[in-house]
Amino acid sequence: MSEFFTSRRIAVTGGNGFLGRVVVEKLKQRGCVEPFAPRSSEFDLRTEEGVRGFLETGKPDVILHLAAVVGGIGANRDNPGRFLYDNLIMGTRLIEEARLAGVSKFVCVGTICAYPKFTPVPFREDDLWDGYPEETNAPYGLAKKLLLVQLQAYRQQYGFNGIYLLPVNLYGPADNFDLHSSHVIPALIRKCVEARDNGDADVPCWGTGSATREFLYVDDCAEGILLAAEKYEGPDPVNLGSGREISIRKLAETIRDLTRFEGALTWDPSKPDGQPRRCLDTERAKERIGFEAATTLEQGLTRTIEWYERERTQTTSS
Repeated sequence: MSEFFTSRRIAVTGGNGFLGRVVVEKLKQRGCVEPFAPRSSEFDLRTEEGVRGFLETGKPDVILHLAAVVGGIGANRDNPGRFLYDNLIMGTRLIEEARLAGVSKFVCVGTICAYPKFTPVPFREDDLWDGYPEETNAPYGLAKKLLLVQLQAYRQQYGFNGIYLLPVNLYGPADNFDLHSSHVIPALIRKCVEARDNGDADVPCWGTGSATREFLYVDDCAEGILLAAEKYEGPDPVNLGSGREISIRKLAETIRDLTRFEGALTWDPSKPDGQPRRCLDTERAKERIGFEAATTLEQGLTRTIEWYERERTQTTSS
């Protein structure tokens, strides 16, 4: 139990989503009584009316802003306007109305896509403004990065206590496995499982496989968010990651092995790789909130694959 969470009303935007469900469960484990996590159908946070309804109904002391419109490279490429507008207007309205409502702390979850395309590895928070984001997800990344600017400006002018976190690519059970909008890990898991069961000779993969990524298990990310909510009070952004880098090719081979798919992986270099490299410097999180990722990539992938296999079996049998 934590007095911080037992003595405050906590609202979570996106609380029914992939990351949000884990955060809400961990809040309850910390003694938070009935975290306020309504569905987007109840309050449209892109509208002034929706944001005010959310605040008037939940009356939160602390807001954890996890809600976002997200997707993989293909979804970002197909919806740049929507991803920019929805994420920017949702966040900026919520921050302004939270300030006016007297919310005591605002935790904003940003995105690794905010970093410049050619950021030196490992990405340090001080590198955030040293260039333009990778083109395929720049509108989404810039929309989320502007919320950092807003929080820092509001802290300076109004004394508004807003903090900003930069989680790396997330994965885990209950992720989005829709191939039209999923990120790389759930997409590869689904492709390999279906190819195995169908007896296919190969699985098509986007790009060259040379790009690198860092991945954070969803439970670890939720833990980092709650540690920051409780312990961090500063204006500087904080990376949340595992600090471990892997190439997409090696990731695909690992998933192929864990799913027991015995066919080939075929790469399509006409498809974009996205940002060339991603790996975070996680020292600030360790120093300021005591956060270190606890789950190895192989452990997390195994749990995610097991979850997907169970869900797929249940769906097929029903």
